Amino acid sequence: MQLLRPFRNQLLLLLSLTLASCSLIKSGSGSSYQVIKSTRNEYSISNDIAPDSSIINTYLPYKGRLEAEMSKVIGHSALLLSKKSSDTLPESLLSNFFADAVTEQALKLDPNIDFAIPTTKGGLRVDFPKGDITTSHVFELMPFENELYVFTLKGEDVQRLLNFIAGTNGQPVSRLRMKIANKLPVDVWINGKPFDPNKSYSVLTTDYISGGGDHTVGFEKPISKTALGLKVRNALMNYVKETEAAGKIINSKTDGRITKI
Repeated sequence: MQLLRPFRNQLLLLLSLTLASCSLIKSGSGSSYQVIKSTRNEYSISNDIAPDSSIINTYLPYKGRLEAEMSKVIGHSALLLSKKSSDTLPESLLSNFFADAVTEQALKLDPNIDFAIPTTKGGLRVDFPKGDITTSHVFELMPFENELYVFTLKGEDVQRLLNFIAGTNGQPVSRLRMKIANKLPVDVWINGKPFDPNKSYSVLTTDYISGGGDHTVGFEKPISKTALGLKVRNALMNYVKETEAAGKIINSKTDGRITKI
């Protein structure tokens, strides 16, 4: 936020100039105002316009600081984690890494999570590279401000969610194992135990997914809903940094958590 403060001042200046170009009249009912006259100028934008050096000189120091921060190496990966594989396969290195990393961080705040779907395939935006992992890589993988929530769901609603996961050829999940047969879930295990439709389950997800993002279902009528106060991107960032601090390298694997039969 510190990087944005100078721009706040410029925004206030722009607002002041805008108001100065308008004539206002106070209405007879209270303290409201009405615009009675305004003026405007139109400026065509093209490659013929010379760069404004004053604007460039204003943002360059902040641009440099931002680029330095985003290019910091915060971890390392043994393998390329492919978005294409995630898009086309029921399970992938990228989807497993993402789901497990976020779940590990969320468990520190709620150890009773049964399973997680912290993103959909559509939420995995880019490859995660082999070798150096920078802050920018994490922002590119997760550019959104999604917040993590834990939902307690009835077994029937968990079944609807499982049907969605199977019907979409698998999604990034953690603490969940299933087989897909004719686009339906079979042989489902949650947190090491067979799925029981008569039980309720604690499910980690996001505000976007729980709101029906990417056509996800099952979260409409939860028994309870709790915000963890943790963004998905921050969970990923923490995981990468902690892995590096422990002298380890990210080495995602597929483990058969979702297979087709």
